[in-house]
Amino acid sequence: MKRSAWRYLLKSEDIRKKLLITIALLALYRFAANVPVPGIDRTVLQQLSQTGGAAGNLFNMLDLLSGGTVSKFSVLAMGVYPYITAQIILQLLTPIIPALERRLKENPREGQKWMERWTVILTVPMALLSAIGQINIFNSFTNGQSILVQFGFSGSALLPTITTLFSMVAGTMFGIWLGQLISEYGIPNQGLSLIIFSGIVSRIPVNLLSILSDQQNGWWLLLLILAILALTIFAIVFVQQGRRNVPVIFPGRRVGNRMSMPVRSNLPLMVNMAGMIPLIFAQSLLTFPAIVASYFVNSSVEWVKNFANGVSTTLGGGTIWYSLFYFIMVVAFTFFYTDVLFAQQNYGDNLKKQGAQVAGVVRGGPTQRYLTRVQRRITLPGALFLGLVAVLPYILGALLPIGARQAGLFLISAAGLLIVVGVVRDTFTIIETELKLHGYEESLIKG
Repeated sequence: MKRSAWRYLLKSEDIRKKLLITIALLALYRFAANVPVPGIDRTVLQQLSQTGGAAGNLFNMLDLLSGGTVSKFSVLAMGVYPYITAQIILQLLTPIIPALERRLKENPREGQKWMERWTVILTVPMALLSAIGQINIFNSFTNGQSILVQFGFSGSALLPTITTLFSMVAGTMFGIWLGQLISEYGIPNQGLSLIIFSGIVSRIPVNLLSILSDQQNGWWLLLLILAILALTIFAIVFVQQGRRNVPVIFPGRRVGNRMSMPVRSNLPLMVNMAGMIPLIFAQSLLTFPAIVASYFVNSSVEWVKNFANGVSTTLGGGTIWYSLFYFIMVVAFTFFYTDVLFAQQNYGDNLKKQGAQVAGVVRGGPTQRYLTRVQRRITLPGALFLGLVAVLPYILGALLPIGARQAGLFLISAAGLLIVVGVVRDTFTIIETELKLHGYEESLIKG
């Protein structure tokens, strides 16, 4: 009789130890998330969180994704996103720079170690730029006031500024270190994902209470948002699990004096191979002009000042132009990143080495081109769906009462939903695999 392997979850000492280590490290991360940056002006920060328009929308969105660290402006206000950005940059440079591609192909193990080392190194300047940009953007929304008591690169403000930036970069590196510890001693390969996941879900109770505080519309808004959440999660899982099976014929093998028949199988191509990466791309690229513009919002040249304020307002989030640009860029980046990942898989050559063939297609280059066309066609609905999910909070924000938007609309943003669904699915898969490796496979369990 088959029984669920999950009932033996706590009976395996090794798995139980990994789960306890993971929970302890996540608790340590959440504790560190409450440590504020030195020199923060809490009054100005609170005023910024209550600001409406583009400034308030951007602030609340960043706060939601960071798990409340932005509203406290803690040392973990940037989370581990600079590391992810550095990782994406190196992944994109690999097919562009032949030397990097050769290094990874000639010795994959050493190449992977090289990539990990340089990802950490690149994270430091990315975190530093992100910290400066984040402070400048928030300062541009506070009518000349600074969220820090002293911030500047000259005079008496220099040392406090260096201290602030150092603490924010150190906080990001600390979060990355905890994620690596989780991957090594806790749930394998899920460290950074669980770090981000813990921050996102930690805001759900606060947002629920905030919605319920609206005595007039609280309950029906909560039910409506939960219903939308359930439908969106179902749609995300459905699309993420979507596959196009391409028929592949593997040659027969000789076993002794006999030749086995050719084997017909399928090559599954994912509808959304890029996952949540296009959302990070689009948000980073849209935020970058706002970061640059923040340096010129107090310019003495009138047209420069007006232009910088316009860019900061338009690309700061919450406007119809921001939503439109966000949708277009998510769709475009989905195609771009999928093409990069698919080219790295090199199915044409790999199938040719195995003697396999896609039915009716010549081996090698023609197979790769055929599969690329198929992948691009199935990516279109996945990209449009991803773009729709990305701008759904803004669409709902325009349709629902103002109280819902102030209460933390949608509970979890688009990127947050994809992260939560993906992390939960991957974590369950990893734990189930660990149970089977420890002899708790369902078919092997007997009364």
